[in-house]
Formats: sequence, structure tokens, C-alpha cells
Amino acid sequence: MGSRRISVRMHRDIVTLPSGTSLEYVLFRPAQQDDAPEGNNKLAVCLHPWSWLGGRMTDPVLDIVAEPLLERGYQVLRYNSRGVGKSKGWPSLTGSKEVEDLQELVEWARSSRPNLSKLVILGYSHGSLIASMHPVLPDVDTAHMLLSYPLGPRQWLTAFHSHRYATTLKDLVCNSRSHVLIIYGDQDDFTSVESYDSWANVLRGCRAEKEQMAAEPGELKIVKITGASHFWREQQAVERLNDLIKSWVP
Repeated sequence: MGSRRISVRMHRDIVTLPSGTSLEYVLFRPAQQDDAPEGNNKLAVCLHPWSWLGGRMTDPVLDIVAEPLLERGYQVLRYNSRGVGKSKGWPSLTGSKEVEDLQELVEWARSSRPNLSKLVILGYSHGSLIASMHPVLPDVDTAHMLLSYPLGPRQWLTAFHSHRYATTLKDLVCNSRSHVLIIYGDQDDFTSVESYDSWANVLRGCRAEKEQMAAEPGELKIVKITGASHFWREQQAVERLNDLIKSWVP
């Protein structure tokens, strides 16, 4: 990670999942949790951009989003998807294997945190496609953060399985127990702001219909950040993103 405002412990290792796939990961933990028995109860799992285009867990945007999560007391787990770095296996074109890996990784992480009460699944770019496929857990407060969701190129990023991802995302947004934060820039390099705005209105409409019948208080928050590109290199946009995440995570 880059410069940090808080002291952080880091642990790097490889985990072998039940499917047999081995994934390289790094876990960041706020140093103040050293003597805190409740330090294992908040976890954020962060997913990187498309591996076929060089995406990996060291992506600088994941550095940006990790900072506010650590400040809010979350342990941050970042990992290389299959076929990246020291992770084994072959990346899939549809993302189906990566979805399975994420679910197994979360279960592995939970096994060492029996008191886990808050889980954030955060995906950036292609990682947000995979993150959106992870279900809301029945016994853990689950939140999804989708950053620069690749709406424009979704069709070819999923080998023409876009409908599956669109349907699952709609189901997630309409789940009365879900907490979903979607963030996009109005200067995204791959999706026009008009497409994003129209898509956001559809998702909001779906959520509004469900809220009228919901017995449990979920949440959908969609934020458009002025001046932000897909790659989040603009300082003012980064500051807005940092503040937004810090104020939103439970």
C-alpha cells in the first residue's frame, strides 16, 4: 500500500480452497487491533480488475479504497484471482470460476473469525462484476461496494453472459437485507455517463418497489462522482471517494 494515516500489520500467504485452487492473498489489519479481542469481527474482501488485462491485488485503486476501511476498523483481505501472481488455476472467460473462488474464500475467512459480524465485499471494475454475484449472508451483516462497475463492456467481459450478471445484480439490489453502494465517475473511460445514469435509475426504481414491502431495512446508495475516470487518478475525486466510503461502511 502507499502512504497510510494509520499503522497497519500485513500478512501475505497462499490459501488452498476446497475446490483445489490456491490463491495468493494479503491481509491488512489495523495495528490497534493487536490487543483488541473484538478485532476480528469486521472484514472487507477486495477484488481487482480483469486479470486478462493485467488486473492484480496490487492495483493502486485498491490502495485507495483500503485506507478508509482500515480507518473504520476493518481487516482488508486482497487476493490475486486464479492465474495471477502465485495464484493457481486458469482464469475463466465468463467469471464463473472466479465467483466460486470468492465464495469459498469468504467461507475460509469466516472459519477463522467465528465472531465475524460485518462483511464488505468490494469490487473494482471487473472485480465488481464478481463481487455482485456474492450473496447476502444469512447470519452476517453483508454489504456490497461496486466501484466503476463495467456496464459498457460487461457483455464481452463475461463472454456474452451479461444477462446472468444483470439479473443477479437486480436480485441483490432488490433483496430487502442487502446494503449496496455503487460508485461511478462521470468521466468513465468505458461507460458513458448517460448509460450509467439510466442504469442507476432502473436500479433505484427496483429498490423503491421492494422497500414498500420490506420488513427489514436494507439500503441502496448510488453515487456519481464528478470528474472521476475509470482509473481514479483525479485527486479531488479520490478525496470524495475516500470520504464516501468512510461515511457509508457500517
